[in-house]
Amino acid sequence: MTGHAGGDDLLQVVDLRKHFGGVKAVDGCSFTVGRGQLVGLIGPNGAGKSTVVEMLAGAVAPDGGKILFDGREIGGLPPHEIFRRGIARCFQLAKVWPMLTVLENLLIAAPQQGTDTIRAALVHRRRLRQLERRNRERALAVMEQYGLIRLCNDYAYTLSGGQMRLLEFARIAMCEPRLALLDEPMAGVNPVLQAQIEEGIGSLLATGATVLLIEHNLAFIERLCHEVVVMVNGRVAAVGQMADLRKDTAVQDAYLGAVNA
Repeated sequence: MTGHAGGDDLLQVVDLRKHFGGVKAVDGCSFTVGRGQLVGLIGPNGAGKSTVVEMLAGAVAPDGGKILFDGREIGGLPPHEIFRRGIARCFQLAKVWPMLTVLENLLIAAPQQGTDTIRAALVHRRRLRQLERRNRERALAVMEQYGLIRLCNDYAYTLSGGQMRLLEFARIAMCEPRLALLDEPMAGVNPVLQAQIEEGIGSLLATGATVLLIEHNLAFIERLCHEVVVMVNGRVAAVGQMADLRKDTAVQDAYLGAVNA
């Protein structure tokens, strides 16, 4: 999968900064993500990639700069507000609701469409029943798509690490996000499930979602990503397609450890 998916920018990161004491984790980072694109965010350990994702998701407040999502500033908003605007994420270590079944994990992530208050539930009971039925049908379809249907009634804590990762992907799909933030989705996953995760990312894109992906597997990045952003020492060192970036001396130095801290 190569080339741009077209359209204007859905996400703009402008001069983003985050310092932890004397450590400049993110130090003037700027890049854009076009609508419908799968963009890879790569770089050596300590480059600031995960901190950028934490700020995009609202888990960490920026010290400076701007985060524009569909033209609106979201930097510093709390995670629930950023989620409401259409940004969902997965973590380096898969996070699920362990004491809920696979089906329940998906149902709890489904959009509530204005029925998530007691008053709405009482006044619109018929509408609520219809929504619950539609959500269940959608959850079953998503589980089928992500190879989880046979685990429908299994508790999440019984799943393998790779299956939990697939459940996270399915839960993101259930949210119908505009932007999905994926932090090392291949970490600790066996090759069989890696193929399913790759298909899952393709399925997210097929729904019209935009994806920003952190991953250390450069072959995977080159195979899937429309564009790649390289971070070094809290800043963007290069942007382009992986085939071209492999020839970039700044990128080579970063991965060989030749860049001065």
